[in-house]
Amino acid sequence: MADAAIGAFSVFFTQCPSCLDFQRTMAVAQGGSNAQSLFGMTRIPSDNHIRNLLDPVPPHTMFPLFSYALDALHELGHLQPYRSINGDLLVALDGTRYCSSPTIHCSNCSVTHHKNGTVTHSHSVVTPVSMAPGNPRALPLEPVFITPQGGHEKQDCENAAAKRWLSEYGA
Repeated sequence: MADAAIGAFSVFFTQCPSCLDFQRTMAVAQGGSNAQSLFGMTRIPSDNHIRNLLDPVPPHTMFPLFSYALDALHELGHLQPYRSINGDLLVALDGTRYCSSPTIHCSNCSVTHHKNGTVTHSHSVVTPVSMAPGNPRALPLEPVFITPQGGHEKQDCENAAAKRWLSEYGA
């Protein structure tokens, strides 16, 4: 599981959509891969193996990492470049759709009924980041998924998800 999780995150560092492909290419070009030295991986999983292992893991199990990283940055004084008026952190909230299908769906999907009679099932998320004028970097913060909410007649949306995030983390 650890190698699969590291393999999934390695795409952000290698800028290659396949961890295994990147390591194979590196092994041919340079005589070895850096999966173990750079990422501490013992076995390089295939893309399908990563998906098979990680798809069942609920996303909220990763959320404590956001607080852990933010607390560490605060303790080390690295949040200062992100502070603005009154020493507050500015947060930008943006929604994005990350999965969409006319046929594949689940109970967490948002549903769009189009004028032509077709239906699209999708998953979306609001991805907050802390940022500051003049600072070229953004700090990702815990996301909030746009999913059907119990007890609500209307479908969930970016605005409602952003309000939930602000209610929980705004202070």
